Amino acid sequence: MNVEIHCAQLENMYLCAMFQIDQTIVSEDVINKDFVCNLAACKGECCIAGEAGAPVEPQEVEILKEIYPKVKPFLRAEGISAIENQGTHIVNELDELETPLVDGKECAYVKFTDKGIASCGIEDAYNAGAIDFRKPISCHLYPVRVQQYSEFAAVNYHKWPICNDACTLGKELKVPVYKFVKDALIRKFGEDWYKELEKVASNY
Repeated sequence: MNVEIHCAQLENMYLCAMFQIDQTIVSEDVINKDFVCNLAACKGECCIAGEAGAPVEPQEVEILKEIYPKVKPFLRAEGISAIENQGTHIVNELDELETPLVDGKECAYVKFTDKGIASCGIEDAYNAGAIDFRKPISCHLYPVRVQQYSEFAAVNYHKWPICNDACTLGKELKVPVYKFVKDALIRKFGEDWYKELEKVASNY
């Protein structure tokens, strides 16, 4: 059942309209905003900017450990050094799981093309058929962020200035956020959940 609610009723969440699908509370921005990654413009800055690594889910911890030997050939020397010094994941000061960083900068799993565009070594290994794990779900979902609470999961669109070019391209191509991250949303919540999301979107 889809139930519209107001974000002001939820602690630490955006002041915007939302709706419910099963045990998730979804921001309308997920269906109202447009987004398509424009790597030629941003050069994968989301893998570099910020002061923390990508969020890692508890069930992904063992996966990262298991696949690391197969991912290692796809990584830079700097990334390999960071991972072997810090681990395939770290626990931050808030007791949250993250990917390690190289000298406090880019994600340790990042590599760069000859044009300076960042790519994910894990995803490169996946695309090469070396592993069957694409990348951490938080990376796959971006710009959607999922925050787990005791009784529900909040599904929000994360607005970041470095992604302005992606917003512009999304508007040009008329691709809403939920369609851009369709595969990731299905991976996270399942096909039935995504079909319910499509039904809600059809009313907007």
